[in-house]
Amino acid sequence: MIPTQLRTRLEQHVAAAVTSREAAVQVMKELQGHYGWLTDEAVGEAAQLLGLSPLQVEELATFYEMIYRRPVGKRVVHVCDSISCWAMGGESLLAQLAAHLGIGPGETTGDGMFTLLPCCCLGNCGESPTMMIGDNLYGWLTLEKAVEILQQESRSMME
Repeated sequence: MIPTQLRTRLEQHVAAAVTSREAAVQVMKELQGHYGWLTDEAVGEAAQLLGLSPLQVEELATFYEMIYRRPVGKRVVHVCDSISCWAMGGESLLAQLAAHLGIGPGETTGDGMFTLLPCCCLGNCGESPTMMIGDNLYGWLTLEKAVEILQQESRSMME
């Protein structure tokens, strides 16, 4: 069940949009923020708010890499695997981060802190290899720098 304040804000997003589909990503992201991921219940709620079928919302949700249809960690680590990042060692970085975290790509650490996901492009090709955690973009990564960032993220979650 969506809290009244969130429902009101989502209804305002939908009302301000030219078409309901225009508001779909914002609605899904806000529901994801509330639930931690886009649950089946959230898909139904989004469909109701948008005037779409649950299948239509599901199609949109599965198109976007940053809409999560299954539980994720408190921090999702997106490691770019575009050609630019790949050429600059992104594939190796992803493998090294997976080993450091003790998980594979697509998995979540046992403490629920991090989910590690490759993603097709973060639009930061000039600073390859790149990763994103939340809204924070990090470039020119080495394993050491990436591990330091993960440690900072862990500390910030504890504060």
